[in-house]
Amino acid sequence: MKKIILIGRTGSGKTTLVQALNNYSIEYKKTQAVEFYNNIIDTPGEYIESRRFYNALIALSFDCDIIALVQDCSDDGCIFPPEFAAMFNKIVIGIVTKIDCKKGNINYAKECLYNAGVSKIFKVSSLKGSGLDSIKMFLF
Repeated sequence: MKKIILIGRTGSGKTTLVQALNNYSIEYKKTQAVEFYNNIIDTPGEYIESRRFYNALIALSFDCDIIALVQDCSDDGCIFPPEFAAMFNKIVIGIVTKIDCKKGNINYAKECLYNAGVSKIFKVSSLKGSGLDSIKMFLF
């Protein structure tokens, strides 16, 4: 299985996605520091929310095969700068989370990720389990 790092705003669903991919029980937990789960690195939202932590994201990416930018479709703002993915010398994918949310705008989330420079986008609902198999197959 390829190793992946999840990068996204606080509350975007990164930790819930980790829990769903690993078949753990889903429970809210604010990620305070970088956490390692099997082949997934879960980063705190503050690492993308403050440019002074970009160097930490770059350093962590050296230990991964795939970079995943996570965008919550119910978030009406895009945290990723244009062509953000270009700073990584790896495959960069996008993951749109919370697709089951009634107020979500999946097209806006996809546009945000494409502008950031991702090569492929996955749409998931960690709570309902939809889209998880696609990510798992991609990682194998």
